[in-house]
Amino acid sequence: MRVLVRKLRSAAGKPVFVLLWLVPAWLLLGACRLAIKLLLFRQLASRLGRAHGPAACIPLIDEAQRQRAAQIGQVVRLAARHVPWGANCYPQALTASLLLALYRVPHCLCFGVLRDPQDRGFSAHAWVAAGRTRVTGGEGFGRYRVLACFVSPAALAYCGRDGGHGNDQLPPGGRVDAA
Repeated sequence: MRVLVRKLRSAAGKPVFVLLWLVPAWLLLGACRLAIKLLLFRQLASRLGRAHGPAACIPLIDEAQRQRAAQIGQVVRLAARHVPWGANCYPQALTASLLLALYRVPHCLCFGVLRDPQDRGFSAHAWVAAGRTRVTGGEGFGRYRVLACFVSPAALAYCGRDGGHGNDQLPPGGRVDAA
C-alpha cells in the first residue's frame, strides 16, 4: 500500500503533459522496439529524417519548443523505466523523435560509438537533441563519436541542407546544455 501511495504522490508532482503522454509513450516504446527487431536499419533510417552524415547538426529552437522538448524527454525516460521488456537508448531515441516530430520541434537523432581501449570492443549509443536540450541519451556528444545524424524535417532549414541559415553545429566532442 505504501508503494502505491508513494507512486500517486510522485505522479501528482508531474506536469499534466507528462501524465497524458505516459501511456502512449509506453506503447510507442514497445512499437519502436518491435520495429527495431523486425526492420533493417536502412528501412528505419528512411523514416528518421534527412541523413546529415557524421556531423551533428543541432537546430536552434525557441523557448516554447525547448520546454516541449524537455517534457517529451521526461515522459520518454519515465515510460522507459516502467516497460517490462527493457528500453535502451535506441527505442527511447526513436520514440522521442516521433513525439518531437508530432509537435514539429526541430531536432536531430544521432548514433555514435565509443571504443573501449581495454577490451578493444565498441559501445554504441543513440540520442536526441533539440537546441541545447538533451531530450534522450544524456551525454551523447560528450562521450561518443557521432557516426550518423538524422535531422527532422522541421530542422532542415537550420542545418544548411536546404539553404537555411543559423547553423548551431557542435564541434567534435562538443556538448549540449542540460534541459
